[in-house]
Formats: sequence, C-alpha cells, structure tokens
Amino acid sequence: MARYTGPKSRVARKFHDPIFGVDKAFEKKNYPPGQHGNSKRRKKQSEYGIQLQEKQKAKYTYGILERQFRNIFEKANRKKGITGENLLQLIEARLDNVVFRLGIAPTRSAARQLVSHRHIIVNGSVVNVPSYQIKEGDMIGVRERSKSLEIISDSLASRANQYSWLEWDDERLVGKFVNYPVREDIPENIKEQLIVELYSK
Repeated sequence: MARYTGPKSRVARKFHDPIFGVDKAFEKKNYPPGQHGNSKRRKKQSEYGIQLQEKQKAKYTYGILERQFRNIFEKANRKKGITGENLLQLIEARLDNVVFRLGIAPTRSAARQLVSHRHIIVNGSVVNVPSYQIKEGDMIGVRERSKSLEIISDSLASRANQYSWLEWDDERLVGKFVNYPVREDIPENIKEQLIVELYSK
C-alpha cells in the first residue's frame, strides 16, 4: 500500500503545525514551503481550500490514504452522536495508532511497521493489519518473541504520555483500550468540523 515517504518538515510547514512531532527544520522555517512561502502577499484561501487542507492535515497526521479516510468518515456518519468526534474516535481506535499511543513505537509509521511485521497481538492473537479497529476492552500487547526488540524497548523507556482511555502493564507489556476517547482528550490539533463540512458538500 502506498504511503507518504517524502520530506516531513515540508508537509508540517504546509499546515503550519509540527504534525510529525518535534521538528527543528519546522521551528527554523515556520512558514509554508516553496518560492513564495515567506511572502506576506499570499493569496487568500477559499472556504473549500481551508476545509480540504484540514482533511489533508488529518490524513498526514494519522498516515491514512484517501479511500480509507472516506470509509472511516462514512462509518462515523452512520454512528449516533457528533460525526466529527466519531471520526476522530474511529481513527484513534486503529491498531497502528493505539500501538503508538501506548508507547510501544516512537511514531505512527514505526507502529504500522511493527503491526505489519507481526510483532503485535490483540487479545492473544497476532494481528498484522494496521487499520484493524480496536474495541473497548481489547488487550493490545507485544508478541513474546518480539519483546527484546530494540525499537520497542527504547520507545517504552522514553514513554511519557499517559492517556485516560488507555491502560498499560509494564511487566507484561500489555495495554488495554478502556474506552473511546472524548474529543477533549485527543491532543491532535485538528478542526474535525471542517472535514465534516467538506464531505457534506
């Protein structure tokens, strides 16, 4: 499956937000990329352009392709509740994102690779599909033979973020997806209502 493998700082500058984490290049050049990036006479964005940019930002942040993103939106739209919040909750419940949030991997792309290479188990069984939807109460852990992997041990050693919707057992290297997060608990700087407006046109 195709994934974006180009320069991440350039994408972060495009969205005026360090969406891939701490970025020295972004801090140094905090303006859009390109020949006219630092120009004060940039063309004003249309309403559609603003909505489209927000959707692109969400896709790059979570590493999701267009078809997958639309499918998640349609599923969120069918659920009861606020569509925008449902969308972020379903994205947060993807296996690759949960592995990243638990601190098993340092980035979402690293988490996707760990899942694809069969290092992650869900409820005791190996799952190698990064987009697998985690449900409330599911147990996510590291496969026994993969517990000594350097990338996992290094990531867990520097694990700092604690999320209210996740529990982690350091001894067994197993986490629990307690419940879907409420919008206030999701740290990503995404205006989901703009995405809903875009898809509702």
